[in-house]
Amino acid sequence: MKFTLSWLHAHLDTKAALSEIVDKLTLIGLEVETLSDPSEIFANFEVAEIIATEPHPEADRLQICTVKSGGGEQKLVCGAPNARAGLIGILAQEGAVIPANGMVLGKAKIRGVESRGMMCSGAELGLSDDHDGIIELSDGAKIGPPAAAALGLDDPMIEIAITPNRPDCLGVRGIARDLAAAGLGTLKPDSIAEIKAEKDDGTMIAVKGDTCPVFAACRIEGVQNTQSPAWLRARLTAIGLKPISALVDITNYISYDRGRPLHVYDADKLTGTVTVRPAKNGERFVALDEETYELRDTDCVIADEKGVLGLAGIMGGLDSGATLETQNVLVECAWFEPVAIALSGRHHNIDSDARYRFERGVDPASVDSGLNLAVQMIVEICGGTVCQPGAAGGGAQGGK
Repeated sequence: MKFTLSWLHAHLDTKAALSEIVDKLTLIGLEVETLSDPSEIFANFEVAEIIATEPHPEADRLQICTVKSGGGEQKLVCGAPNARAGLIGILAQEGAVIPANGMVLGKAKIRGVESRGMMCSGAELGLSDDHDGIIELSDGAKIGPPAAAALGLDDPMIEIAITPNRPDCLGVRGIARDLAAAGLGTLKPDSIAEIKAEKDDGTMIAVKGDTCPVFAACRIEGVQNTQSPAWLRARLTAIGLKPISALVDITNYISYDRGRPLHVYDADKLTGTVTVRPAKNGERFVALDEETYELRDTDCVIADEKGVLGLAGIMGGLDSGATLETQNVLVECAWFEPVAIALSGRHHNIDSDARYRFERGVDPASVDSGLNLAVQMIVEICGGTVCQPGAAGGGAQGGK
């Protein structure tokens, strides 16, 4: 289980030093396996501005850039299509180790022109797949500070070992609660608001069988599945998760923040009642990993009137997942029997964060709060109109 120090501080009010926190974690049975400082990876990287460009005399696609950093001005050769005067980005100085490939940067001559340093792309920094252009910081970014600080990656990362009997610590808030109980600070009050529906959309949900005691869902209309805010992307990146889109990032964040898996469907791809039910022998579906799975009647699935939408508690389906074009979503938050999830996951050999948490036991009382938090974050980041939520199953107070 990975988390950053600032993420822990979002839930725990403490003045304890990092060393005290690490010692206390081990003392209460949450052994610290790794303690790393990401800023070390970005040694010799700093914020810099391109103040002038001129064509390379021997190469049409290259430019000679004059770059200003905390150490003064220097010239380098750059082939990025977005290189221009006024661009503020990340400069790798001589001696820097490029995160994407481990290359040590030295002084070089490129087509006869001396080049000192390199303006980096997101891919070269290991932050994204974008390798076509220099990463661009806001116009107000200061010149000279270390890159790690400018990118929000100067936050110590802690990795702890979680034993199978401690699923409550598969979320940062659970870890904070344990530290507070051990006398290291105070657990901060929760700030999850109840869902305030603006309309009733008539979404029908149902549960058949006993693998899912409670299944809750809420439709949100008119969302914009855009890029996540910087703070959310930074937290996910710090623990090794790749930001994808706001809707996906929110569910991944809540999984690590609260130990509460969720799933978001593109509501326009659903037909009729969404039902949690036993699978039919031989039934097939294509999962988000793009693999096709043949199901057994001992598996539990979420399905609509057309077919399987996902393998319950393990992985959603490719065809019903949210994309950048998604405008209406159905947010799912449920509780599944741990043994059933473990058996299905092992049979199909699917490893996922959801399976890891559900088979160890997610807090049944977190269904309502998990759905509330997901809806709150989606509306804050993506906008949209919230419809009346519903719940079904033997553990639910009622559905619709």
